Amino acid sequence: MKTIALLGCGRISGKHLESIAQLKDDLKLVAVCDILADRAQAAGEKYGVNWYTDYDQMLEREDLDILSICTPSGVHHRHGVAAAKRGLHVIVEKPMAITLEAADQLIQACDKAKVELFVVKQNRLNTTLQMLKRAVDKGRFGKIYIAQSNVFWQRPQSYYDLAKWRGTWEFDGGSFMNQASHYVDAIQWLIGPVEYVMAETATMARQIETEDTGSAILKFRNGVIGTINVTMLTYPKNFEGSITILGEKGTAKVGGVAVNHIDKWEFEDYDDDDRLIEESNYNPPNIYGLGHLPYYKNVIATLKGDSDADTDGRSGRKSLELIIAIYKSAQLGKKIALPLKL
Repeated sequence: MKTIALLGCGRISGKHLESIAQLKDDLKLVAVCDILADRAQAAGEKYGVNWYTDYDQMLEREDLDILSICTPSGVHHRHGVAAAKRGLHVIVEKPMAITLEAADQLIQACDKAKVELFVVKQNRLNTTLQMLKRAVDKGRFGKIYIAQSNVFWQRPQSYYDLAKWRGTWEFDGGSFMNQASHYVDAIQWLIGPVEYVMAETATMARQIETEDTGSAILKFRNGVIGTINVTMLTYPKNFEGSITILGEKGTAKVGGVAVNHIDKWEFEDYDDDDRLIEESNYNPPNIYGLGHLPYYKNVIATLKGDSDADTDGRSGRKSLELIIAIYKSAQLGKKIALPLKL
């Protein structure tokens, strides 16, 4: 039995707390913390644990094994480094940081403390994307030509106005760094390393520092051409979160609002997975999908020595590096090669 504390009781924390509650044979929630007392208190009372507004005070507890970090992206690394120095395993929401330097600080701190670092990329564990990944790994597409991801969602101005850190370069990043980061991760996970990227971004309608809309063209090392199109301005609500792969022997699109539905699945050769299409479709309660519970199961299995981390710090760094390259291309107006030079 491992004990766990959660830092940051905002929007995404509910998915973590619900998952922890369902794994009571392996995980015991002992504390929550948020700088806003009402949020910390509400979460603490709901789950019957101590609540804090002072992070350092919570870390002084002697009964902690794991810290789950759900704070603004720009301070993830700071909170993670402090936890690692206390000997705690670290679970951090995406993105793990908003600069490569900060990501490297967190990875090095966890390496030095000999603790595990888990970066939450729960969409990889969605049943639909698991099927798509198997199709790629089995070579069912033959030669892959095109890979495309669309994230056409709606974030009204009121969403950004709820918290001062949202839509800022220092603490959040824009639509690629925040809302679309799972899709940037997924397309790289499915297709492979990116050779270079070209991108355009713009702030078209929201009163924020960062972009609300953008497109990126990716040239993968294996020759595949990819595109990622993102906007938070879709009328009137979230419309599509999709990944499409076109190859010489197969065409597949995982779509829906958040890669939760197989819209197209056609291959030259039959595979037993083809019978699972309807079973793999699901209706998510929200765009976060249903992957947090299996993600936490992987955390438990990794700490028991029964598995490897689905997304560790180095894997989390890869998608962050690609997002930063997208931003760099948009800002400089030129092609950016990967890996980036610090």
